[in-house]
Amino acid sequence: MAGELNGKIAAVTGGASGIGLASVESMLSAGAQVVIVDRDAIALKAICDRYGDAAIPLVIDLLDPVDCATLIPKILELCGQLDILHCNAGSYVGGDLIENDTSAIDRMMNLNVNVVMKNVHDVLPHMIERGSGDIIVTSSLAAHFPTPWEPVYASSKWAINCFVQTVRRQVFKHGIRVGSISPGPVITALLSDWPPEKLQEARDSGSLLETSEVAEVVMFMLTRPRGMTIRDVVMMPTNFDL
Repeated sequence: MAGELNGKIAAVTGGASGIGLASVESMLSAGAQVVIVDRDAIALKAICDRYGDAAIPLVIDLLDPVDCATLIPKILELCGQLDILHCNAGSYVGGDLIENDTSAIDRMMNLNVNVVMKNVHDVLPHMIERGSGDIIVTSSLAAHFPTPWEPVYASSKWAINCFVQTVRRQVFKHGIRVGSISPGPVITALLSDWPPEKLQEARDSGSLLETSEVAEVVMFMLTRPRGMTIRDVVMMPTNFDL
């Protein structure tokens, strides 16, 4: 994998932890310069101290519309170009709809859907002008199955899956590839509300993915020949599918 992304500039939202951090680390290992976008300034500093100049911290609160609108301009100001955008930032609301807090629903839908749409909207003029680019969105297995225990979260991923599939068809003529990754349960902070016994049972049965396994799929998508688009990849622990 070393050198496969030499000369590329990438940006990963929600890049200070979980799938985002694993994606960042894989791209850095492949030779890319990576802008790590997160609201956690302390975590960003620690990561960038570890990886040096190839890792560029960018503190942005994507849920602040004014701050969100500065994402692409700031990246271009820092790096001059952007070859890869991994829209990974997201949040989770699970459980019965009647028990969900409506403000949490608003926040999650904004981050999982609206922010992704705005980030992609803002990067497209730059990529169209250059005639090339890769956009990857972190979706979920929940985008492909009406998951009864998480109707709000699943709905956000169904929406963003439709967005990815339709935008891809609009922009492929400009040399831009758009795809999504749809992992099943991954060991990240999004599982923090799982009951401890359920989480332990899933770990013991091999029913969870590692973030590094998801990052490997991201790299597979990015390193295909330009004439090939991996439009969406569903991945899950084999035992989860039983």
